[in-house]
Amino acid sequence: MSGLRLADFHSHLVPGVDDGSRTLEDAMEGIGRMIEAGVDRIITTPHFQGSATKDPVRLAAELQRMDEGWALVQEAVQEEWPDVDFRRGHEVLLDIPDPDLSDDRLHLGGTTSILVEWPRFQVPPGTAQVLEEIVGAGLTPVVAHPERYSGIDAQLHVVRHWKATGALLQANYGSLVGRYGPGPRALVLRMLSEGLLDYLSTDFHGRPHLEPLIDEAREAMVDMGGEVVFELLAAVNPGRLFDGQPPLPVPPVVPEPTLLERIRSWISG
Repeated sequence: MSGLRLADFHSHLVPGVDDGSRTLEDAMEGIGRMIEAGVDRIITTPHFQGSATKDPVRLAAELQRMDEGWALVQEAVQEEWPDVDFRRGHEVLLDIPDPDLSDDRLHLGGTTSILVEWPRFQVPPGTAQVLEEIVGAGLTPVVAHPERYSGIDAQLHVVRHWKATGALLQANYGSLVGRYGPGPRALVLRMLSEGLLDYLSTDFHGRPHLEPLIDEAREAMVDMGGEVVFELLAAVNPGRLFDGQPPLPVPPVVPEPTLLERIRSWISG
């Protein structure tokens, strides 16, 4: 992927704090694979429960645990790859509707953007109102992997409501190549066809048996005529997030129908 400077702000590379990298060695191996794929700006985002922000004792303990793991991997990355822009954020689980997101360590790499997700890959009631509150607090919520949630309606109304609040959308590379199954792949293609996505990221969990799937996703996008859109989603817009700037508009990508889809369309008249 020569010549394309990729930026990634969704990964789980702080060792031993969540379901991502278990050890520092795992984290470093995973970061090395991301760099080989063309990524030279990384914000790693361990899971963090929003409900913890309402309990000062629990919050302090959780952040201290994250701080210790982060210091370990940050020092190692700085020594091994001094030119890589390596930062910290969190993927905040919105398990309550009103978390306190004021601590800068919860934000994406020193910006006012914050990566959020819903519990159990379900869309609970009132999601747009929760996002509105976050925007009202002066933050920009980025909804992680919207294509992976059950409860997304066929017309994508709930996704459009999220966008209308000022939230942005980040899809996973793996969704483009079927890593999570046909449902998420169909949804991510539909969002691409309507120009709803703002970013692509790896959601890489930094273990030896996993891959960031960047090259595979790029090939899939090129095959559907979306090379320029891939550059926007994987390089330009994430880079703008690192710089504290809003994303550029992303034009729609309409994939050519597969042979099976053409046959079904013909049969249905």
